[in-house]
Amino acid sequence: MGKENVKPASGKLGILVVGNGAVATTFMAGVLMARKGLAKPVGSMTQYDCIRVGKGADKKYLKYSEIVPMAGLDDIVFGCWDLYPQNAYQSAVYAEVLKKEDIDPVRDELEQIVPMTAAFDKNFAKRLDGDHVKDCKTRWDMVEQLREDIRRFKAEKQCERIVVLWAASTEIYVPVDEQVHGTLEALEAAMKADDREHIAPSMCYAYAALAEGAPFVMGAPNTTVDIPAMWQMAEQTRLPIAGKDFKTGQTLVKSGFAPIISTRCLGLNGWFSTNILGNRDGLVLDEPANFRTKEVSKLSTLETILKADEQPDLYDDYYHKVRINYYPPRNDNKESWDNIDIFGWMGYPMQIKINFLCRDSILAAPVCLDLCLLIDLAARAGRYGIQRFLSFFLKSPMHDYTKGEEAVNHLYRQHTMLKNAIREMGGYEGDEEVD
Repeated sequence: MGKENVKPASGKLGILVVGNGAVATTFMAGVLMARKGLAKPVGSMTQYDCIRVGKGADKKYLKYSEIVPMAGLDDIVFGCWDLYPQNAYQSAVYAEVLKKEDIDPVRDELEQIVPMTAAFDKNFAKRLDGDHVKDCKTRWDMVEQLREDIRRFKAEKQCERIVVLWAASTEIYVPVDEQVHGTLEALEAAMKADDREHIAPSMCYAYAALAEGAPFVMGAPNTTVDIPAMWQMAEQTRLPIAGKDFKTGQTLVKSGFAPIISTRCLGLNGWFSTNILGNRDGLVLDEPANFRTKEVSKLSTLETILKADEQPDLYDDYYHKVRINYYPPRNDNKESWDNIDIFGWMGYPMQIKINFLCRDSILAAPVCLDLCLLIDLAARAGRYGIQRFLSFFLKSPMHDYTKGEEAVNHLYRQHTMLKNAIREMGGYEGDEEVD
């Protein structure tokens, strides 16, 4: 079929990760181990998922790379920024996610991944204390320095293409301000005027990436690419953007389980979600202003699946609460509890309890891989702006809220959108309905 509408995945793909913590190093070590045949990339859709193409007698099930030209694991070159100077090997050991025997075989490669100085503002993550940071006169200066980093990395590593992935901490909540975030012109003016209240460091990373021809993925719940100014930038540069917040544990469960309640036409009185975790993510989220950013992201899931306006009898007035508690003994081994109060026939109450003892970085690493490979594919296919088909991997999928558009949070509809996009880029018909 017609792969001719997608440019080939030739040469090296540079993946520049913002952050060199638990998620980033688990992602890097796993890819390096997998390409040596020493580990399996379990959980990665791009490596395992099969999609039906064609119907009837023409029907076949193919992996993504058999439908569209995907970059292979051997093509990837890693780089990163971090506010601590430790290389990826030291950081992976410190994170205590992976066992020694799962890091040591790729020690040499990990040691060569040395972070560039971070573009960082302590006001956006007060609990972090690294000094491996850029000295930036203004936010515009921050952008210029990051652009220089991207250019230098691309040249030194001889990469054909670059993707920039945010896998760093959650910033404090930045409400969207129409005056600053509404147009690209206003955003650039605010960066040049050094408006440190409305311009988060993450916005500088995203702007720098797009300015240098690199697609950008926001893996935290930060206000970054989900603003009209960045949509304009993506349109101008003809580049794809995606965000926000990797969908890993509790929200994955929510987006997959809530459809059971709605499909079966059961009612909901309340859904209480709580988490404990102890890694750097937990430390940062212990700060109320940073937790607020995460809370908004996690709360957005249910409301678009269990809709009061469609089923007032069932979802008119449920209570939805999300809590995250910092608990150092658990480190990366997050535990989430969901208590769901539902009601059935004649209004009789029932309860569902879900206890997920997950490993945050183990769930996030394949999501990082898939987002990077798929946004690179989208760029080669000439897709630009918001990539709705990547909603499957994200807690708060991007959408044009200025036009009243709602995000699709229903896991199975998201999977359908993903499959249809792969089909279309491979020259097949996107033949499944998202309804």
